[in-house]
Amino acid sequence: MSRTEPKPTRERRGRLDRRSRKCWSVCYGSFNPRRRTPPRRADDSRFHSLDWHAPHLLAVAIGILLLCVVDAFLTLVLLQGGAYEANPFMATLVYRNVAVFAALKTAMTGAGIVLMVILARYRFMRLVRVDSVLYAVLVLYAGLIGYEIWMLKSPLELPIL
Repeated sequence: MSRTEPKPTRERRGRLDRRSRKCWSVCYGSFNPRRRTPPRRADDSRFHSLDWHAPHLLAVAIGILLLCVVDAFLTLVLLQGGAYEANPFMATLVYRNVAVFAALKTAMTGAGIVLMVILARYRFMRLVRVDSVLYAVLVLYAGLIGYEIWMLKSPLELPIL
């Protein structure tokens, strides 16, 4: 062997690629966060989720979930007072089984929130950061709760949709 030829090195990688164990990575990363910022390399353009999110996102996510539960409760109270559900998908659920309606409404909202928190540092349609969309959802939900409370104050004059 001459000095210009590189020495043969022993392969140090194991047969099992550690990146293929996604469930383990999520569980392990939840208790030992390492990725706190997006990737540094410009050529690495694929999706990267972070292990560590800002604490204010937890507060926003919990606020949205609580307002979702309040919305479901107020919707049921308004339905008893003579209103009807304007969302056709939820209307089929609420008139058949209230428990399935409440569970599905909370689960769909929760799944959307989890997805938005994972994507919080990305931009929606390259215009608005997703964490700003989370704040907008919180404000819109608060407005919806205010509207439902306003409708409860005058039960005889419920708007017909």
